Amino acid sequence: MAAPAAYDRAAELRALDATFAGVHGLVASGATHVPRIFRVADPPSSSQLQQPPQEPTATAPSVPVIDLAGPDRAATVASVRRAAAEWGFFQVTGHGVPPRSAAAALRAVRGFHEAPGGEGSDKARLHSREPGRAVKYHCNFDLHQSPVANWRDTLYLRMAPDPPLAADLPEPCREALFEYAEQVKDLGDALFGLLSEALGLDRSRLTDMECNQGQIMLCHYFPPCPEPAAAIGTSRHSDSSFLTVLLQDGVGGLQVLHQGRWVAVPPVPGALVVNVGDLLQLISNDGFRSVEHRVVLAAGAEPRVSIACFFSTHFHPASTRAYGPIGELVSGGSPALYRETLVRDYVKHYYAIGLDGKAALSVFRL
Repeated sequence: MAAPAAYDRAAELRALDATFAGVHGLVASGATHVPRIFRVADPPSSSQLQQPPQEPTATAPSVPVIDLAGPDRAATVASVRRAAAEWGFFQVTGHGVPPRSAAAALRAVRGFHEAPGGEGSDKARLHSREPGRAVKYHCNFDLHQSPVANWRDTLYLRMAPDPPLAADLPEPCREALFEYAEQVKDLGDALFGLLSEALGLDRSRLTDMECNQGQIMLCHYFPPCPEPAAAIGTSRHSDSSFLTVLLQDGVGGLQVLHQGRWVAVPPVPGALVVNVGDLLQLISNDGFRSVEHRVVLAAGAEPRVSIACFFSTHFHPASTRAYGPIGELVSGGSPALYRETLVRDYVKHYYAIGLDGKAALSVFRL
């Protein structure tokens, strides 16, 4: 009897790329099982995390929800300080992003991802993993490096600095995504002001440091999965950015690691999710926390759609600004916990590792 053929993971990955259709193409073709390249060794449902004991009557922890339109700015700053320090995640209402703009952006992203792939399609035209591309489409940025592929396709947009030309974006997405990016940029500026004050600094300090000068949007699509327990939507990781603002639809699946347990971040109508990135933890000298999070897949026929907007500076190769713990936060005898780094060097290291917990940040700790 002939021996079974050896498993050639690299060939399967190349074959998936060659379709220019991603995970959606697998589902559209009628896939009834999860291919081996996507199968996780330890499904989320059987996580081996230590679960702390909890009294039967204890209230389950939940990610804070903060109304940014509240009349008392000092109270809002205090709420942001607690959330950024204790959770690294919070949801915001009263953020000023019009519901119609958010809804139009989600529709545009879903429409792009559900369009056919293959030769001659927008997906084929935009398919790339080149770092310098302002607009690109792919299934997993680290598809050929990661130990397991995520059940997710992504439209990548570098919106600042040096935004793409309108013609670079798929025509059905242009107006909605440019408008949404502008709205979220304004929100990002407001959030950096609140975070600066929460650190005891001048309101403009983080924007003066150019923490908000780069803006990338990752427009994710998580197709329905025939075996949701066998795959993962997004592997556990922290973000490389200073700050991330996430728009998610109503499907759910986002989880954050809090005190040793995974806590769901349920969709709140009209709210946006905000989380601290590695670089903000670094410059705040652990005043704020970048925490691990992931996306798990649920049984059902609906895809999950989300738009993650990352604020940073690494998108400009000419930047020579080095970032380390802010001087005022390490004065008076408080030691600096991290060494300085250029943002592009940090992100290069982060991408080389791929989605892998908080391994990237730990290398820069003194």
